[in-house]
Amino acid sequence: MMISKLPTQSSIMTVMAKAVVKASKGLLRDFSELENLQVSIKQNKSFVTSADLKANKILKEALLFARPTYSLISEESEEIIGEDPEYKWVIDPLDGTLNYMHGVPHWAISVALEKRGEIIAAITFDPIKDEMFWAEKGCGAYLNDKKIRVSGRRFASDVLLSVASVKNVSGKVVNSVSGVRKTGCVTLDMAYVAAGRSDLLFLTDKNPNKWDVSAGMLLIKEAGGIVADENGKTTGNHADITIMCNINLMPDATAIYKTLHTRSVN
Repeated sequence: MMISKLPTQSSIMTVMAKAVVKASKGLLRDFSELENLQVSIKQNKSFVTSADLKANKILKEALLFARPTYSLISEESEEIIGEDPEYKWVIDPLDGTLNYMHGVPHWAISVALEKRGEIIAAITFDPIKDEMFWAEKGCGAYLNDKKIRVSGRRFASDVLLSVASVKNVSGKVVNSVSGVRKTGCVTLDMAYVAAGRSDLLFLTDKNPNKWDVSAGMLLIKEAGGIVADENGKTTGNHADITIMCNINLMPDATAIYKTLHTRSVN
């Protein structure tokens, strides 16, 4: 990814873009040598690889070098409290770790910047496909050098639905839409909604991690989409995020979500 290919950006977006590209180099190298990858299990039973930790270190160093007074929260390290209480980096050095470990080329790096609790800049970078989804508050959302918009589909029967988990998705839900996908990478799921590749996204597990959804929240909003809770009410609180789509689809999306129950999709 050549940073110069992107449209004119603010200095903060340039900092973020350079940081994720730098972190991606080690991830790509380790992805090509998976037999040497070191894997550990965290307290929450999820996996972390040596690649996650190295990418996390690179991101932290690059972002805090550029803005040393900012705070930082990451999936893979303790929160850093900076001198400036207004700004905070929110980073996920490798979303889609299980995909990564199995050689599935669908994973991403995610960085967002908060100002007084509101996301003002965001990047989700897919190094495998060389796709950088990025947005700044009030400036629209982009995929590399092209502006993106959410899908305009209005009817549930035409919808491609993405889900973070299939454990609560019933056959009734599956039959009400055109198709259902679980990709194993929430940050890319959200970016794909912003780009119109997926029409609707459900986060069926309550209280998603902040680093998983922060960048995607801004991407979807700046692409003209809605980020809502389970009742279809717009929300800026990451803990409440459940339904994401275009505004015209939200009534049907909310109704579909309410039909979810414990039976799983095979």
